[in-house]
Amino acid sequence: MEELTKKEEEVMHAIWKLKQAFVKDIIEYMDPAQTTPYNTISSIVRILEKKGYVGFNAYGKTYQYYPLISKMQYRKFFFSRVMNKYFDDSVENLVSFIVKEQQISETDIEKIKEIINKSKENE
Repeated sequence: MEELTKKEEEVMHAIWKLKQAFVKDIIEYMDPAQTTPYNTISSIVRILEKKGYVGFNAYGKTYQYYPLISKMQYRKFFFSRVMNKYFDDSVENLVSFIVKEQQISETDIEKIKEIINKSKENE
């Protein structure tokens, strides 16, 4: 799996949300004012198809696209790359960053503790 560009990611979010979509549906979802050219989105979808992110059903000259990679699969891939590239695969570095840079609230800290406790109970 390879990392997506910002535009590819935007298109994938539309496809994940719509589950099956023609290019016109993707454009309507992403850009209700329809200022994005059809050919631009069509090209991005074809790139996503070549990368193995989407499949399609052909209806004559029209194609309906659907995701081959789930949002969760990409999230895991993307997050593991972020952890590796920016936090040296260290949960401690990640948590330290979140606490220092994101001004985490006491409520958030309590929610995190609850999540950790629930995950320990499920082990």
